[in-house]
Amino acid sequence: MSPTGYHDARFRTVADMLRGRADLQPEGVACVFLEFPAGEEIVEQTATYGGLHAWACRIAAGLRERHARGDRTVLLYPPGLEYIAAFFACQYAGVIAVPSYPPFSHRHVTQLLSLLDNARPRSVLSSRAVLDVARPALEKVLKARGKWEWLCTEDLEGSGAPDLRGGESPVSFLQYTSGSTSKPRGVVLSHENLLHNLHLIEECFGHHGGSRGVIWLPPYHDMGLIGGILQPVYAGFPVYLLSPLSFLKKPLRWLQVITKYRATTSGGPNFAYELCLRKVSPGERASLDLSSWDLAFSGAEPVQPSTLERFSRAFGPCGFDAKAFYPCYGLAESTLIVTGGSKAAPPRVTAFDSEALLQNEVRKREGDGDGGRPYAGCGTALEHGRIVIVHPASMTPCRPGVVGEIWVSGPSVASGYWDNPEEGRETFGAYLADTGEGPFLRTGDLGFFHEGELFVVGRLKDTIILRGRNVYPQDIEKTAEESHPGLRRGCNAAFAIDVQNENRVVLLQELEQDCVELEVALAENIRSSIRRAVAVNLGIQVHEVVLIRSNTLLKTTSGKIRRSACRTEYLSGNLETVPCGPGRG
Repeated sequence: MSPTGYHDARFRTVADMLRGRADLQPEGVACVFLEFPAGEEIVEQTATYGGLHAWACRIAAGLRERHARGDRTVLLYPPGLEYIAAFFACQYAGVIAVPSYPPFSHRHVTQLLSLLDNARPRSVLSSRAVLDVARPALEKVLKARGKWEWLCTEDLEGSGAPDLRGGESPVSFLQYTSGSTSKPRGVVLSHENLLHNLHLIEECFGHHGGSRGVIWLPPYHDMGLIGGILQPVYAGFPVYLLSPLSFLKKPLRWLQVITKYRATTSGGPNFAYELCLRKVSPGERASLDLSSWDLAFSGAEPVQPSTLERFSRAFGPCGFDAKAFYPCYGLAESTLIVTGGSKAAPPRVTAFDSEALLQNEVRKREGDGDGGRPYAGCGTALEHGRIVIVHPASMTPCRPGVVGEIWVSGPSVASGYWDNPEEGRETFGAYLADTGEGPFLRTGDLGFFHEGELFVVGRLKDTIILRGRNVYPQDIEKTAEESHPGLRRGCNAAFAIDVQNENRVVLLQELEQDCVELEVALAENIRSSIRRAVAVNLGIQVHEVVLIRSNTLLKTTSGKIRRSACRTEYLSGNLETVPCGPGRG
């Protein structure tokens, strides 16, 4: 038995997963990467288990010549098969992989600099196409940041496939958090963390060899990499991958791919379903057949019951079954998934008293009117895991019916943050003050249990305190975005500022369309609608509503709202607001 009490009899390491599949079913399809070069044409790039294994082995041979066991290498690839081969090559070579976005934007360059400072890699591994573009620009800003070798996948590949067994590092890869409330931090994930979490996903999602996945999520974070790439290899079913940009440019493509390949598993954050509701027309829906889709997971951001209901209603005629929705909860520090429900059961939506929640008290309501707010449950703790709801200040368990911080323990919980022992102890080394039980992972998320189900209500660091009441920005944001048809859902941020020694609420809100200029009367109508809705439904006065251009709200690379950064931009006057004029003629 392993030190954490969990052991997967099939695999010992992540490398064993691909090696085992290549031995058993070398011609089986592992993954198919889909590109859309012109119109609706789909170009497929297919990798079998045997082909992917041989490719990874060739790269691994070159890596091992240049690295010691446990060295880090940063992976800079666009989404695609080459990235997947490079990731498994690191597993074979005993090199700790550090996935990162290619630095093709200012935001990604900034994140990469922070990652390089912390990870201190031996090398940066990428394709020739990326290095030709990125390396010259990066070297200008990286001169004082240490030395590493720039490696190109094509140059590493040898002709042979040497035996690389037995050289794995205890650490599989560093999963850098998306940084919604702080700078990105490198979560240290062991092979056992990954194997345990992949086992949980396989069990609660009901995966088997006949499953088929479709994933557009970024392959550099937990949901896209672990859920979208490693889980299919673990469970032995094919996955069809498209880049996040392909999805964002045309959300219809996601649903078309599900239709074409008869996918059974797919999903994403709440905003993905909202984007389909906004961008897929009734005429386009008529061409879809979503009847094969039996598990539509929703996670990484608050699951909105209204989104589940409207998506089910809109795409029900396409064969989508509302019972396929699967709200779940997880975080990078616990590898990926923490809670989930029964696949056979429909999502559990319960209304709670909004005013009581402001006082951290949980009271069930019969409906979502007259002060009731519906929440979607995220299931229960999964195998070998434990969850405790804790008072953040006293570090003691909350009594039933009280909102507190979610603490987690189990084999999926990582050992800490890379080269950050102080913050690692604070986050991963929590103990209950009354009993001394621990260690627990402090998630920083707020929630409660109701009738055995976990409900997540917000982030501890994002909580706004107004005259002694705890207000969750998600409640303000959801209420605001539903107040006017011209507002983009999932594209606003609420936070507090100090006004004469008192906390006041500011809301940044994107418009549905990117307006060059907005009529003064319309702008005031939108602001009034937001203020009125928040006041009536939540009893909260919004100090200022700032209308900003489409696609300018600060988010993490995984789509989470960066409220703290939004507040900083607001206070510094750097927001791209929509100007208001007398009219547009």
